[in-house]
Amino acid sequence: MAIQFIINLLVSIIWLLVTNSYTLNNFVLGFLLGLVLVYLLHRVMPGRFYLIRVYRIIMLTVTFLTELIKANFNVLKIILKPRIENKPGFFVYETDLEYDWQLVLLSNLITLTPGTVVLGISDDRKKIYIHSIDFSTKEEEVESIKSSLEKVVRKVGEK
Repeated sequence: MAIQFIINLLVSIIWLLVTNSYTLNNFVLGFLLGLVLVYLLHRVMPGRFYLIRVYRIIMLTVTFLTELIKANFNVLKIILKPRIENKPGFFVYETDLEYDWQLVLLSNLITLTPGTVVLGISDDRKKIYIHSIDFSTKEEEVESIKSSLEKVVRKVGEK
């Protein structure tokens, strides 16, 4: 992925030098020409076409920010109630992520979301132990994580 981006930048810089016009518009044109060239040659270069991974990282960021906003509102609802009616609880989240970095990323995203904290990971790296500030049911919590955060973390790691 990195080599493809570097080649794309080199093509755009060479385009600037060949045209002898050092404007932003000309750089963007050279970058787009480099993008087409890298796309045409991506089968002989290592890795997938790099824009696919960039798109997936952007989707991961958008998904996390969406979950972050929803979790902030949920915690705000708990705080603003005159009586404490939340039911905190622990649960075990079973995952089948392949790589350690995916597991660490998912754990960090869960911990950064207000109202949940990852307490630990099992030795076989298949279970994540989580504490939730408002625990409704295990199925709802697991489905919420699996359908949003784990799904996009898995897609970022696909080749």
